[in-house]
Amino acid sequence: MLPGRPRRVLVAGTSGAGKTTLATLVAESWQLPRVELDALHHGPDWQPRPTFVAEVEAFVEQPGWVTEWQYTSKLGDILQSRADCVLWLDHPRSLVMRQVLGRTLGRRLWRERLWNGNIEPPLWTVFTDRDHVLRWAWRTQGGPGERVAALLERRGHDVVVVRLRGRRQLSRWVSRNLGERDR
Repeated sequence: MLPGRPRRVLVAGTSGAGKTTLATLVAESWQLPRVELDALHHGPDWQPRPTFVAEVEAFVEQPGWVTEWQYTSKLGDILQSRADCVLWLDHPRSLVMRQVLGRTLGRRLWRERLWNGNIEPPLWTVFTDRDHVLRWAWRTQGGPGERVAALLERRGHDVVVVRLRGRRQLSRWVSRNLGERDR
């Protein structure tokens, strides 16, 4: 259980860990505004939107919110300096890779329209694009843990960090903290 109801929540984890899914559940249960950073970042043809940083800054000025902790190279400490809670999805690589592979295959096969009309690139690009989501998820597996450790070093007990390892722990946390009594 959490010591109190957080108001500014970051969901950390590598690509495919389930950040957006958990952020959506938290936002609905705790009645907090949520924004999906991918939707703010990606313009048509996967081009970065020039208003991305300004839109994120405006969003986190609100008294309460939920979002994914990503795009740190572009956002600096805009998110983590304002968060009072980090939900860290620290899943095993095997689970993350299964999830990101299934999501990517489904999106590509069904040509699911994502942010601003974008569609996942052809599957063969996993071999040619260093930043293809499957390669990115593999390569950045340890990144969220490093960011969480740095945050704790800077802010100490000023921020609550909940580390969730695997589906069972996540499921238990969701039922205890986002159960019907909270909705």
